[in-house]
Amino acid sequence: MNSISIPELLLVVYVLVDDWYLSQGKAILKGKSGKKPRFSDSEVITLSLVQDFIPYPGENQFIGYIKANYLDLFPDLITQSQFNRRARNLRLLVEEMRRSWLRDMGFLKHGDLLLDTKPIPVVGYKRSKKRSDFSGSANYGYCSSRKMKYFGYKLVAVCTLEGIPIVYELVPANTDERLAAESILYALSGCNIYADKGFIGEDWQRKIFRHTRNRVLTAKRYNQKEQNPVEADRWLNSIRERIEGVFNEIQNTGRNIERLLAKTVIGLITRVIAKMTSHLLKFILRKEHGIDVQTFTQTM
Repeated sequence: MNSISIPELLLVVYVLVDDWYLSQGKAILKGKSGKKPRFSDSEVITLSLVQDFIPYPGENQFIGYIKANYLDLFPDLITQSQFNRRARNLRLLVEEMRRSWLRDMGFLKHGDLLLDTKPIPVVGYKRSKKRSDFSGSANYGYCSSRKMKYFGYKLVAVCTLEGIPIVYELVPANTDERLAAESILYALSGCNIYADKGFIGEDWQRKIFRHTRNRVLTAKRYNQKEQNPVEADRWLNSIRERIEGVFNEIQNTGRNIERLLAKTVIGLITRVIAKMTSHLLKFILRKEHGIDVQTFTQTM
């Protein structure tokens, strides 16, 4: 793998984004009203994605960093508030780009996938929620694996065995694991979905198979009437470690998905979309271009 400087990274990502935007994105936005901005949509999307590779917790610091060091690459750079507004307006286009990249890379043809959920806190557990934009949308929840109470959402995701999210959704934190999974499993068909024991339930698994042809496979609890072969349960338990590894990589590389510092529901959705897209982009850079963004060198 090659290391890469930040200016080179910005240029490579911009080219990938702009190529897609010119070939597909513009057609999606056809008929969009308003004057064409000097700071292009491709530049906004590029910075939204690269922000996950340059570890500043907030947009204000990140935009300040770009302005101080790389204004020659983005001479028409906008303010942080303008950037936030433009990023929110482009969030659905970014998600469409992610899906297009998934199709191009062949990920949508994978038949063996991983399923899990992850807590996404948005407001301090004991803070008043009355004036929060999340009131009425988020809820109180409990993550049993971490023994953590929180207020926010669950991120439910189906990923490839390589750790690439295929479909995902945010649901209130108090949503049952299986109901949370239903929000995305109906978008798939005919897959083997490997999950942990939070998705046990023979009647529920049969319902999912009946409606989607997806087989949800989990290890069995010792007191269940129907048991898997011992070797099958051993293998399914090993898959659980891979599931945890996938979500740990999503959380621990780039911006922490549990601390996206969003103040509104749309702001959170925008950041989650950018996070999932940048995670796929990192894989594309590694596989297609031999670039490992975790090893880039910063030149000042």
